Amino acid sequence: MSATAIKKRIQRKGRGSVFTPSDFLTLGSRAAVDQALSRLTKDGTIRRLTQGIYDYPKISPRIGPLSPDPYAVAKAIAAKDGHVVQVTPARAANLLGLTTQVPAKPVYLTDGPSRTKHLGAMTVKLKKAAPKNLVAADKHAGLVFQALRYVGKDDINDDVVNRLAKGLSPSDVDDLVKSSTQAPGWMRPVAHQIAQAA
Repeated sequence: MSATAIKKRIQRKGRGSVFTPSDFLTLGSRAAVDQALSRLTKDGTIRRLTQGIYDYPKISPRIGPLSPDPYAVAKAIAAKDGHVVQVTPARAANLLGLTTQVPAKPVYLTDGPSRTKHLGAMTVKLKKAAPKNLVAADKHAGLVFQALRYVGKDDINDDVVNRLAKGLSPSDVDDLVKSSTQAPGWMRPVAHQIAQAA
């Protein structure tokens, strides 16, 4: 295995992607992967964020490499140990256009242990959550369930349904309907309404 094979895969993922050595174990042994990533870090192709986590940074013509996306970092940290992550209700509502408020500190829910990672100026916090808060984690449908949690049962209206239906792909709709069986009871009919609106 050569560093070239890993480099090609990283470039296919695109700028801004965050990854761990385990993403490349189909290309060679762990020792060989570590060596290749070390070489790519030294030549400036990728950046080591913290132990076992790297990114292929987006580059600004004015200020150089940009900070990684905290959500991508949280996903990589969790995936390293076989866990999932889900954004908080407030962040989901912001991402899906229900509120313009952005939570001050990025906190991500996980089925793994609670922990905090410091990456330079960035702090990423993972908080252990109950399974009911992790329905359809890592999927667009998961964002919809979290946004519904933010809005609350009594404030669901047609505007909320239509906003959450916007931009859903057929596979997102499929995930939403299938996962609704694991969501709190009041969310199930709303999930079906959103699926129909999409």
